[in-house]
Amino acid sequence: MFRSLLKHSIKSFRKQKGYVFINIIGLTLGIATSLLISLYVLNELSYDKYNEKKDRIHKLILNGKIGGQEVRVTATAAIIGPTIAKDYPEVESFCRMNSLGNTVLRHENLKLDERDFLEADSTFFNIFSIPLVYGDASKVLDEPNECVVSKTTAKKIFGNKNPVGRVLEVGTERTPYTVSGVMQDIPDNTHFDASIVASFMTNERSNDPNWLSNSFHTYLLLRENASAENLEQKLPGMIKKYLGPQLYEFMGITVDEFMEKGNKYSLVLQPLLNIHLDPTIDYLLKPSTDPKYLYIFGGIALLIILIAAINFMNLSTAKASRRAKEIGIKKAGGSTRSILIKQFLVESTIISFVSLLVAIAIVKLSLPYFNDLLDTKMTLGLLSTWYTIPALVLFTIIVGVLAGSYPAFYLSSISPYKVLRSDSVKISGHGKLRSTLVVFQFAASIILIVGTLIMYRQINYLLNKDLGFDKEQLMVMSRVSAIGNRMESFKSRVQNIPGVENISAATAVPGRNNNQNAYRLEGRLDEDLLITTNWVDYDFANTYKLEIIKGRFFDQSYPSDVDACIINQSTVTEYDLKDPLSSVILSPMSSDGLKPLKVIGVVKDFNFEALNSPVDPYIMQVRTNDFNFGYITAKLDPNNIQTTIAEVEKVWNEFTSNEPVDYFFLDEDFAQMLRQEKQSAQLSLIFAVFAIVVASLGLFGLTSYMLQQRTKEIGVRKAMGASVAQVFLLISKSISALVLVSAVIGVPLIYFVSEKWLQNYHYRIQPGLLDFLSGFVIVFIIALTTISYRTIKAASVKPAHSLRYE
Repeated sequence: MFRSLLKHSIKSFRKQKGYVFINIIGLTLGIATSLLISLYVLNELSYDKYNEKKDRIHKLILNGKIGGQEVRVTATAAIIGPTIAKDYPEVESFCRMNSLGNTVLRHENLKLDERDFLEADSTFFNIFSIPLVYGDASKVLDEPNECVVSKTTAKKIFGNKNPVGRVLEVGTERTPYTVSGVMQDIPDNTHFDASIVASFMTNERSNDPNWLSNSFHTYLLLRENASAENLEQKLPGMIKKYLGPQLYEFMGITVDEFMEKGNKYSLVLQPLLNIHLDPTIDYLLKPSTDPKYLYIFGGIALLIILIAAINFMNLSTAKASRRAKEIGIKKAGGSTRSILIKQFLVESTIISFVSLLVAIAIVKLSLPYFNDLLDTKMTLGLLSTWYTIPALVLFTIIVGVLAGSYPAFYLSSISPYKVLRSDSVKISGHGKLRSTLVVFQFAASIILIVGTLIMYRQINYLLNKDLGFDKEQLMVMSRVSAIGNRMESFKSRVQNIPGVENISAATAVPGRNNNQNAYRLEGRLDEDLLITTNWVDYDFANTYKLEIIKGRFFDQSYPSDVDACIINQSTVTEYDLKDPLSSVILSPMSSDGLKPLKVIGVVKDFNFEALNSPVDPYIMQVRTNDFNFGYITAKLDPNNIQTTIAEVEKVWNEFTSNEPVDYFFLDEDFAQMLRQEKQSAQLSLIFAVFAIVVASLGLFGLTSYMLQQRTKEIGVRKAMGASVAQVFLLISKSISALVLVSAVIGVPLIYFVSEKWLQNYHYRIQPGLLDFLSGFVIVFIIALTTISYRTIKAASVKPAHSLRYE
């Protein structure tokens, strides 16, 4: 039976090569899009799933609010992990982590700049499923100054030798670490990166008992069958017990009084598998993915595969009149309707399978491009799991049946009596259905086009928004501890380089903030202020071109400025400072208690964080030589910029004994914050093109059908003196009406979706008429271009030939 159906299908394909080819193109693009998006979504959902204890691992999240400012961060106090493990039997173990980022490693004559240096407790390899090549998992990090290197890093430094027992010098201080083990490279689908894991107890703050100093990542491994929810409900009691006395000592109030003021300090447990897909949390070890983009891409994949399936239906029903006689003869010869249905479903499934094979080849070839675009490492592992190939086969059958079901039932219903009287047949009612399907296709295309235009406009708006400072040509150097206490000498040397306009040192730069501290106001001691803090030098405002709107900036000619501060407009507004230049802010960063800081200036608000949030309160204090961390920023002349960078590197090498300089440009760093938005816009553009191509194929088929049905009419009109242009206008009217209906359906939908998406941004564009009109015009032009060839060709046929048709 199946062999017979297959034989008839192949015979049918030979008679309809053009029709089969067009359907294969449409389904191939639809399946390829679905495969690519599925690979991306599955890759994002796979984060941390390889961990054997994944269901028992939770990360502590600090939910805080002070002075009206809310924080939701992964930063916790060093003492919290040990305390929870000691007080609550539900906790089997804990692990604290601290990322040191870029670090210089030395071994003998080799010097290496390593990007992912992580400190972790000795329980790291017990909690996380990272196999060791050399070393005992229970002992490798149980002593200070021990480290485990990844297999790749070990090969770069030690070759193929066992490095256990060898010594590495780490950082500018050349702290010695003994290699105690070698681990397999940490999988890419992990929510943190690490090429070296060093013992956490080496950190001088590992035993810090201060509950108010939150700097580290804390993970808990719960016991089998322990309830995370029950444990979480007990944590407020722990906070009151241990944080309470320190809070009272620092602020003079109890935890209850602190909460009654509208403040908040709570700890929640976040399951390991939720970490990568939660963009609401700050201070992550690795950028997270916003789940809304997975839904967006999933919706795009569904739209395009539906467009491809509808395209198949449209072309199949449009070919009905050409296949009518074949169907009539088969029915007259004894073929039942069920046999014909099976034949058509076999045909559509064969086309679907051929499309799948071509789509797999396209995906395989295009994966390097998409990996580069999405900054990921997707692979098409057809044999990686037992269910991959069966899932693809099932998906292909579903697509084939979905695409072929309606044509199968429709074509098999044709009456043999009618069709055997003519070479072709007209069946009423189905022209409207084909038009409806084309409307759906182009409505989906308009949605994708307008959505992509709005995404690009929003990204372009954010990239070009006035940030309140000049971000162009700012070369930012990190790892400034290498300069030591020679900062002023280094700045002076770099300032004299031709091409360097200005230079400044600070503990933070816009986009890379590292301090948020609690303050109080003189005369309003019952209030708490949570303000992002930066210790800057006297050249910071000139380097970043900040605008002073009240008072002045720090000046070396005023020695008292070391006890002063500069605040931004948001601080004035948020805390209702009536006369900011008469205000004194009290800082807790002093061994003598609260240190008074006289406000001497107010700067215009500038965006020091990501652009999806408003500008929060910000305070600047004078950076002294005690601050041996942060960044150095050089403002460069745009001319001969590479030469200037090379000169800066020479001075750096001279001051640091050839330490590698690690730098970035601030404008590029800000653009990187929009990485996910840019990726989404580029993907949407690619898939919008796919959707338009597939929809155009459907329109091409519909046009062919319309021209076929109106051949005699065109002949009569030509005989009566109609020009080619008039005939083209006649056909294009019908198509224009379909595109107009598509716009009426698609525009309200994409308006609603785009409004929802734009609500994620504090600074956002307002979608205008031009955005929606552009989508309509693009689809309209593509539609007319698609039908022009077939229409002009049909209109150019001599009337005598057209009148002999049928």
